[in-house]
Amino acid sequence: MDHIWNYQTPTYKQVEDAEQLAEKLKISPILANLLVERGIHDPIQAQKFFHPQLRDLHDPFLMKDMDIAVERLNMALGRKERIMIYGDYDVDGTTAVALVYKFLLQFYSNIDYYIPDRYEEGYGVSKKGIDYAKSTDVKLIIILDCGIKAIEEIAYAKSLDIDFIICDHHVPDDILPCAVAILNAKRHDNTYPYTDLSGCGVGFKFMQAFAINNNIEFYQLLPLLDLTAVSIASDIVPIMGENRILAFYGLRQLNSNPSIGLKAIIDVCALNEKELTMSDIMFKIGPRINASGRIQNGKEAVDLLVEKDFVHALNLANQINEYNEQRKDLDKNMTEEANQQVEAIHKIGNKNSIVLYNKDWHRGVIGIVASRLTEVYYRPAVVLTDANGLVSGSARSIIGFDVYKAIESCRDLLENFGGHTYAAGLSLKSENVEEFSTRFENYVTTHIDEEQRNPKIKIDAEIKFGDITQKFYHDLKMFNPFGPQNLKPIFGTSNVYDYGTSKVVGREQEHIKMELVDSQSSNVMNGIAFGQSESFKFIKTKQSFDICYSIEENTHKRGELQLLIEDIEKSKDEPEA
Repeated sequence: MDHIWNYQTPTYKQVEDAEQLAEKLKISPILANLLVERGIHDPIQAQKFFHPQLRDLHDPFLMKDMDIAVERLNMALGRKERIMIYGDYDVDGTTAVALVYKFLLQFYSNIDYYIPDRYEEGYGVSKKGIDYAKSTDVKLIIILDCGIKAIEEIAYAKSLDIDFIICDHHVPDDILPCAVAILNAKRHDNTYPYTDLSGCGVGFKFMQAFAINNNIEFYQLLPLLDLTAVSIASDIVPIMGENRILAFYGLRQLNSNPSIGLKAIIDVCALNEKELTMSDIMFKIGPRINASGRIQNGKEAVDLLVEKDFVHALNLANQINEYNEQRKDLDKNMTEEANQQVEAIHKIGNKNSIVLYNKDWHRGVIGIVASRLTEVYYRPAVVLTDANGLVSGSARSIIGFDVYKAIESCRDLLENFGGHTYAAGLSLKSENVEEFSTRFENYVTTHIDEEQRNPKIKIDAEIKFGDITQKFYHDLKMFNPFGPQNLKPIFGTSNVYDYGTSKVVGREQEHIKMELVDSQSSNVMNGIAFGQSESFKFIKTKQSFDICYSIEENTHKRGELQLLIEDIEKSKDEPEA
């Protein structure tokens, strides 16, 4: 797929601010401009960005209902009531349950956790889960990463004399459930200064408030930050503000002293010899935790995350790794079938969305398949299959388009729905699938912008190879951890040449291992272009070309920098001799 290269040309004011900031911070003006783009204009803000401090976390009691939630939890402990920690079956939900359960277990033993079965109970609060709580004499359920729309279910629990504390971060409806307390910074009467916490992040703030109220030292919360970082990376929430602080210290914990369960996953992923990043969580650790809920039951992931014996944890991690291998096979086969379906029934050039339905598809993988379709065809995609007497689906979106609002516009056809701007879930009756497909397409067609129809690569700055020094990379690393609203910077360099030693590599010769020079310096830069072997023939013609890339350290050659090349284009203008 051809990408549009979108160069971020700084304004005169940005250039002026960046030059002043560069001088004060002793960093490259190129990197100073990246700070200005992120809304950072003075050295104090820059220091807070580069060196996040736990003392800058917000007071958890600023969150609406936090005082009520802590009071109800204290009451449960005082009365020796049985407490259930209930959560969604994805990474965010399972890490949230593990975090709250592990922390409270230090002070209270009459506590259990519950993860609904994706296939028997579906998403969120289930009547089966509530009935189980009643049968085990539970009086208080703390629900994490879901529950904000469970109006009927929580009313049912209340009729059984079971109270709920909701810790959620999904968009609520106008009417809220009849819970004792609802901790959600996206509620309409929100009083909390930061609205982008993960579900696990909301759980952490609840435990922080509980600790403050009970004179528990903050350092006792620190071992839980590895779980918070895993949730932030996996749920793809913004990594600015409070999330940046939590992610920064969570990564530090994950690298220095991870919990037993996460240590076992790290070992199984063969990541124990490297410094872990948010990308390692997104592409290695997170998918394995997710695989438990996709293939079997998410409770197994929590079992692993709270495990105290490393040998047992390693056995559990290996089992979850096996689930992940099964998930990969399902993913591959279903994506192939989905692509065939698109080609068979869609004139994709005339469609602005993709809605596919196959009653035999595996429900645990439809979200991944929706993501693959979005990547390949660059359109909002919904993938549907049968589940528990209904049609259940997952939606994924493209940059800048709110798929949650698109689904919400069809709410009269739906039995249930929820989610975020870029990812959502839904369920509906089979007789409504065709109408949903039509109305979803109509909504996308009338609301998508022309500039959203083509994939873009945002290029933060055009630089020369001579700009890439060890000092430059050292300062660039301070922008970590990367994620939404603080994406890893992409740089562009024009008129580069093959040094003569570039070659195709990979099992199917699909990648290019490159050695490059540019037209303005003698620096030879190593690079890797994954999945771009179609450009190899042109590269070897000795003509110049343009590249855009991120910069990373070569893990095989310590201290050596390499370019992770995103895209290659023929140079529009040859440099003057």
